[in-house]
Amino acid sequence: MNKDLLKLLDGIQKDDTPRKGTFSKYDNVLIIDGLNMFLRNFAVLNYVNQDGVHVGGLGGFLRSLGSLINNNKPTSVYVIFDGIGSSQNRKNLLPEYKSGRNLARLTNHSVFEDIDEEQDSKVNQISRLIHYLKCLPVHLISLDKVEADDIIAHLSRYLVNKHNSKVTIVSADKDFLQLVDNNITVYSPIVKEFYTPRTIVEKFGLPAKNYILYKTLMGDNSDKVPGLKGLGPKKLYKFFPELQEKEMSLEDLRNICEGKYKENVIYSRVIFDYETLQKHHKIMDLSNPLVDENEKAFIENITTEAPSKLTVSDFLKMYHEDGLGHTLKNVDYWLRDTFRTLSSFK
Repeated sequence: MNKDLLKLLDGIQKDDTPRKGTFSKYDNVLIIDGLNMFLRNFAVLNYVNQDGVHVGGLGGFLRSLGSLINNNKPTSVYVIFDGIGSSQNRKNLLPEYKSGRNLARLTNHSVFEDIDEEQDSKVNQISRLIHYLKCLPVHLISLDKVEADDIIAHLSRYLVNKHNSKVTIVSADKDFLQLVDNNITVYSPIVKEFYTPRTIVEKFGLPAKNYILYKTLMGDNSDKVPGLKGLGPKKLYKFFPELQEKEMSLEDLRNICEGKYKENVIYSRVIFDYETLQKHHKIMDLSNPLVDENEKAFIENITTEAPSKLTVSDFLKMYHEDGLGHTLKNVDYWLRDTFRTLSSFK
């Protein structure tokens, strides 16, 4: 096991300052991109139990979850997973979307003989993780044919608009940066950094609202969404300095290019490929998540429900069955100390 990583997962030293005043469950909401956090732990933590079974994804996720709660002191926690067939809506727009994923091994762990064995372990650990999470006072959301990104985007905006919540999204996926505003922050576990509107200006040189245009023009190699040919990060602001100056729409960019299309091929390509850019924009635009009205109602209704009850005995039973004894220090105390307050907010 990578001891340095485990120390990082423990996070910043816990603040034991007592809560003051009355807090609502909507005040400080932590939303976790479940698969993103699981895969990061699964790939890095080469931890096997006494039976030689790999449990790094499972144990690492629980450890990360505890660290995030102790560090951020949320009043509600939501863990979001992709639903079955979740990529289909975007594949209908772009058949290449996320193509080629799951064709290579995630790990270099010797415990797995081949990619099939690794895949089986991944599926088994995720399934087991769901059982653990149902023993904790957190909300779980997954919808068939809906990606976690879309659920997180709608949930975040709904909580802010309805309850003026402060929301922290936990994910290494930079797509969420387009959602950042004064109420929504993104925390990247990889770089250990909180992205605020100021951070995005410092890192990318443009307002957070324009990050979707940055992605549309640059593309996203991880999702197989191509960018505009001939345009890279170093050239972007040379051709479109307006992106740094004010919030814009894709149509605004087109209008700029219509007045300059004779000056450079980049401008003419925007006009010529505009329909393709619109499609790519729609694929990546989380301000308009791909959820229908019934799915929105389902997500919103969950925010009114109480989280699962903290079931210490069931959690500990699984914990010992799975041989996770070295993952969490003093697991009984960890459970009660980390999760005791979450179910008390109304």
